[in-house]
Amino acid sequence: MSSRIGVSIGDPNGIGVEVALRATIEVSSQESEVSVFLIGDRNLIFSESQKLGVPCPKILDPGCLYPEARYGETSAQAGEASAAWVDAGIQACLKGELNALVTAPINKHAWDLAGIDFPGHTELLGARCGTERFGMMLMGKGLRVFLATRHLPLSQVANALDESDVRLGVELLSKGLSWMGISDPNIAVCGLNPHAGDGGTLGKEEQEWIAPLIQNMKAEGFGVSGPHPADTVFYQAVNGEYDAVLAMYHDQGLGPLKLLAFDEGVNVTLGLPMIRTSPDHGTAFGIAGKGMARPDSMIHAIQAAHELTQRPNPWMPRP
Repeated sequence: MSSRIGVSIGDPNGIGVEVALRATIEVSSQESEVSVFLIGDRNLIFSESQKLGVPCPKILDPGCLYPEARYGETSAQAGEASAAWVDAGIQACLKGELNALVTAPINKHAWDLAGIDFPGHTELLGARCGTERFGMMLMGKGLRVFLATRHLPLSQVANALDESDVRLGVELLSKGLSWMGISDPNIAVCGLNPHAGDGGTLGKEEQEWIAPLIQNMKAEGFGVSGPHPADTVFYQAVNGEYDAVLAMYHDQGLGPLKLLAFDEGVNVTLGLPMIRTSPDHGTAFGIAGKGMARPDSMIHAIQAAHELTQRPNPWMPRP
C-alpha cells in the first residue's frame, strides 16, 4: 500500500535539511510506494538542494519564511519556523493529507527563545493530538527501548517517577509492539538503582513499588518482567531474550541504544492517533552546512514510518 510521508526539516540552521534531502533521494530510489514531501521553506529547501547537487523533492510550504540557513546559529526565528513546520505536518496527518510525519531535529533552546512552551517534539505532538497517554520508543539493530521519563535532570528522576509512568510504558509497548507485528511481546523493566537495588542495599524503590507493580501487571496478563539490573538487561534484549526494555530515565535507555545503533536509531511516538517517527540524533550544528551529515537514521525513520502505515494504528479512532 502506498504512503505519503511528510518530513519536517527541523531547525533550519542544523543538518535537518541535508539529511532530509539525502534520505528522500535514497528512499525514493528504493521504495516506489513511498511519496516523501519535505515540510519547510521552499526557498531554503531549493537552495540547499542546489548546494548539495541533489534533486529538489516535493515540498509542503506552510508559509513560515526562513529562506536561508545560518549554520550553527541559535535563534528565536529559527525556533519559530521549525515549530511551525512541525505543526503543519501534524495538521496534515490529522486531516488525512499525509499518512505519517517524520521530524528532523529541532533545537530546544531555539524553541525556548521563540516562546514555545514544550520541551520537545513529543510533548508538542501529544498536545496537538489531544492525548496525555503517549511516549517515546527508540529502536535500532533489534533493540527497542521505551523511556518512562524523558527530558528530566537526573536529580529529579527518583521523585518524579511513579507507578503511572511504568504502567503507561508497559501498556504503550504492549500495543506498539503488537502493531509492529510482534505477538505476545516480552517486555523487560529496568530497575531504577544500580543492580536493581541489590535487595534494598542500593535503593528501596524496587522493593517498595516497582517489583509489586510488575507482579500486578503480570497477573493482569501483560508480558512483563523485572525489575532487571540495567547493566545486563540490554545485552539480554539484543540477544533475543526480550522484545523491548522499559528504561527509567533518558540516559539509562539511550546510552545502550546509541552505542549499538548510533547512525540508524529511530524514535517512534506511541499513543498518538497519527504516525510519527524521527531520526535519533540532534541538530549537529558543528557540521551543519559542510555536507558531512549521514542520512542513515533519517532513511530508517522514513522507512519505519512507511512500514507502520501498512498496519492499523491501534490509537487511531475508528469510524
